[in-house]
Amino acid sequence: MSTVTSGSVDKVNRKPVKTSDEVFDLIHTIMHLFRSQQYRGLPDDSRHLTHMEGKLLGFFARHPGATLSDLVAHSARDKGQLARLIKSLKEGGLLSVQKDQKTDRRSVGLELTHAGHAVHRTLHRQSERLAMLAVKNLDSEKRRLLLVLLRQVRNNLENLPTDSSNP
Repeated sequence: MSTVTSGSVDKVNRKPVKTSDEVFDLIHTIMHLFRSQQYRGLPDDSRHLTHMEGKLLGFFARHPGATLSDLVAHSARDKGQLARLIKSLKEGGLLSVQKDQKTDRRSVGLELTHAGHAVHRTLHRQSERLAMLAVKNLDSEKRRLLLVLLRQVRNNLENLPTDSSNP
């Protein structure tokens, strides 16, 4: 099996192969497959969760009693978007307001409900299981190389010049 490089030609279709585009198409496909499988392990009434709602469950599992402001500072996401996600999780019975909040009543702590903990545990177990299955045929050297390459791609994106239209 030959390695495809940026100037090579797909011998079947006689078209130039654009490996840089394929890298991100493949990363996107892998993450879509991973998340789809991860959420299949949830009970039917929780399968409607979005990936971001799952991330919020993880945050509040690690930081019980955290506030919306804490979440905004941690995630650097839009406060309005996060407030809507929190509202959805509260309405779904997965997140609740922390009792005995004696400080500023405008700033309420949030915590996972029993159902929220169960969903978080399932997502976490599914994630660990899928991660192992996804790399099961890669020996430790290939896994190390994959990490090195992906970190380099991330580093390239994190260090783009302000005007990223001119690479």
